[in-house]
Amino acid sequence: MDASATPEDASTDEALMSRYAAGDVPAFDQLYLRHELPLWRYILRHSGNRSTAEELMQEVWFAVAREARRFRSDAKFTSWLYTMARNRIIDRYRTSHSPVDVETEMLPDELSPSPLQAAADAELGESLVAALNCLPREQREAFVLQADSGLSVEEIATITGTTFETAKSRLRYARERLKALLREHA
Repeated sequence: MDASATPEDASTDEALMSRYAAGDVPAFDQLYLRHELPLWRYILRHSGNRSTAEELMQEVWFAVAREARRFRSDAKFTSWLYTMARNRIIDRYRTSHSPVDVETEMLPDELSPSPLQAAADAELGESLVAALNCLPREQREAFVLQADSGLSVEEIATITGTTFETAKSRLRYARERLKALLREHA
């Protein structure tokens, strides 16, 4: 790390990845903890079921460990991570010939609200999941990447291999469609 680097620079994903590539194993642990749940939700939403999602999650993190030395520190770690996840989901779809989209298995238990919240939000939650499943795959993917993983439009474009404007349009159409579907339900 260069002498002008600030302590904040040392905690960025990119800095953690560089540290891990140089042999700092706790840096990998920090990356994993930081991205575990949002990546899990993304993979589960697109893989079809829990067991497949678990396998894909392991494959992605093994790939992160294996490819650490090839990671370019000028690249955005989240874009790199989610691109690897997306590619593995697509590869799994191609080899299994089964749907990539989650149709029957909605949200994992880890995402369930507290019992008090569940009582108040059950109907809204079911409506939202049903509405998400009505979106075209590309719109749903963009929406989930932003809503669950907090990724920017630029990162979504990189991960999905589209332009910034296409990713932005997909998000806009997804939000408009979700609003309309939720209004219909109300």
